[in-house]
Amino acid sequence: MTQLQIHTLDLPTFVNQIHRQTIGFDNLFDQLNRTFANSKTDGNYPPHNVVKLDDTHYVIEVAVAGFAENEIDVELKENVLTVKGEQEKTDKEIEYLHKGISARNFVRTFPLAEHIEVRGATVKNGILAIALEQVVPEEQKAKKVQITFAK
Repeated sequence: MTQLQIHTLDLPTFVNQIHRQTIGFDNLFDQLNRTFANSKTDGNYPPHNVVKLDDTHYVIEVAVAGFAENEIDVELKENVLTVKGEQEKTDKEIEYLHKGISARNFVRTFPLAEHIEVRGATVKNGILAIALEQVVPEEQKAKKVQITFAK
């Protein structure tokens, strides 16, 4: 008979242990805190994906089905990417027998790390795809340090 053990992760303790063993990652933990705070206030609407294409290219996908071209806005300000959807009110009163497609206005924010640049945004099949690239300046890239052996 197989025995299962359930392990729980004490996240604050885990984060504190990692934080003590790293140097210069304070900004990373601040960004994580902002991200989790953001997800609590915004809920999960609209649904979104964050896709890593390779080491420097990412895509944020946001479901925007039902929004017209002039009802979606994407803005980058101080390393915070904001996606906003505001549908115009229609005068027609529509009687729905079933309404499963949400059509509410939204504002969704994504804190971006330093050196992340927005390369463009496209909508295809109701998915807004925002292309991101990490561009690290040459002076901040890792460099090999030559070792001299004394004789």
